[in-house]
Amino acid sequence: MREIVTIQVGGFANFIGSHFWNFQDEMLGLAADPTADSMFKTQNLNMDVLYRTGETQQGTLTYTPRLLSVDFHGSLGSMSSLGTLYNDGSSAPSDVITWTGNVSTHASEPRKKNLFLQSLYQEENSINGGKDDSLNEIPQKDIVDCLDKDVHFWTDFSKVHFHPQSLYELNGLWMDIQEFDNYGIGKDVFSENLRGEEICDRLRFFVEECDRIQGFQFMVDDSGGFSAIAADFLENIADEYTNTPVLLYTVCGSGSHLNLRSRKQKVVRDLHDAVSFSRLASFSKMIVPIGLPFLSESKASSFLRIEDDKPYHCSAVYAAALHSASLPFRMEMPGPTADSSDICGAIDVNGIVQMLAGQERQNMVAILDVTMPAPGLTGKEDQQSLLGNLQPLTPEVAEDAEDLQVVESLIVQGAFGEGGHRASVSEVKNAVQAAYERAITRPMFCHLSTALCPLPIPLPFPSIFGNLIGQQGELLGSPILGYQSRGSLDVHSIPMAARLRSSSAILPFLENRLGNLHKFGINRGAPGTELLRSWGFGKDELEDFGETLSKMVMTLKPDFERSSDSD
Repeated sequence: MREIVTIQVGGFANFIGSHFWNFQDEMLGLAADPTADSMFKTQNLNMDVLYRTGETQQGTLTYTPRLLSVDFHGSLGSMSSLGTLYNDGSSAPSDVITWTGNVSTHASEPRKKNLFLQSLYQEENSINGGKDDSLNEIPQKDIVDCLDKDVHFWTDFSKVHFHPQSLYELNGLWMDIQEFDNYGIGKDVFSENLRGEEICDRLRFFVEECDRIQGFQFMVDDSGGFSAIAADFLENIADEYTNTPVLLYTVCGSGSHLNLRSRKQKVVRDLHDAVSFSRLASFSKMIVPIGLPFLSESKASSFLRIEDDKPYHCSAVYAAALHSASLPFRMEMPGPTADSSDICGAIDVNGIVQMLAGQERQNMVAILDVTMPAPGLTGKEDQQSLLGNLQPLTPEVAEDAEDLQVVESLIVQGAFGEGGHRASVSEVKNAVQAAYERAITRPMFCHLSTALCPLPIPLPFPSIFGNLIGQQGELLGSPILGYQSRGSLDVHSIPMAARLRSSSAILPFLENRLGNLHKFGINRGAPGTELLRSWGFGKDELEDFGETLSKMVMTLKPDFERSSDSD
């Protein structure tokens, strides 16, 4: 077994995670459904890599994500932090008497379940032998419309059961806390009130039951104070699990870029980005920044209808890309008798890290590209081809960087071939190889992973597909009249392609953070010096951050001259 433990820290990371686990749950359901398409019944994608088996006190077997989620107190909406599988519902009063005076109880009303969560409750109640509520079954269209209009919490659209150790709420930090929007605000949160010990204990629970852990898949909301919490957590992980690689995704929703009205706000944001990135990068083997300022206006959304101010929308795109990127980690390694008709290209977390970050120039910052949905393999023109449609979800990336040392991991799933049928593994291999041979520039090395099964679209997925996308994710020649956007009732699955690459195209991202750190924090008379001091950072620490960023730039730009002594 090559287990992965997934960690999600912060609001937007948990929004992405909610979609991610919905995809996994949908795959499990389709694999067990005798009426589902056979392409979802692959035996060579091992879901045990991401999931754990367990048993409730009542003896019921469970299968839950190997996940630790960290978020504000009150961020779970109508869901209990204990989940539902292991909750025995006991609320008997304690026999211990500690007070004999008058007692006044103040209890908030439990949050009302939305239509989607009500439908899940009806379904599970019926399966468990409860009242047959089929006559009052909630129409799926009403559920989809409800979610598109009214999602406040990531649990509002989650259809997954979680283990009681998975959901950690930061005691004393409530969901409606104001301006938790910079690194300094979160700097001491992890160490206060035993939070760090409690979080590490929960992680230890999942790690110790692994036979042979291959790594941590870590997502952090990088828009504010959760960056500091994650950095302290990662430092503990680095100390306790020294030889276990961490694949770190720093994620930002569009909302973090929408309200920077004053120069002071921009300075705070720029310093946060620089400090946060250099700190987080110190404790991971590979870091992948994700989150475009305006996803709706990017080329990655060419066939999508995104509303940037809805985390429910943006997180769905990022989750789909992470699902595809993680497929190689659960592919069965080929053996002498392995059947490779439905997958190829298995690799573990350490393999990806070594391939992309462990090459000669040691670039640890990777770019994530996606095409959603992926075009057919028969596109002749560059703009119609699979490779030509891959667009970055990583911000501040150079479009036409000339780099002879690019290393890539390309993942293709459920692609269409000639005649509109699902392309076989060998057809995908041949098409990708031919595309690279025709390309003007090509990577120094490309590792290809492919799976026959497309990305299944669960019911609670947002209605973000444009009217040029068909039911199986095929790209249509003309739009479907009467629809601007389509959802899970119209589109059941889509082909996907994602790519992780090590390239000098990440230089603008790195140089911007290095330049802002010097301009606003290190140089003589810098306007952010007092702010950084209030965050607890002195001159020596800031110069260490600058040194870290300078080394990253020099890795990709050998002629770069360090400017740590500049005024």
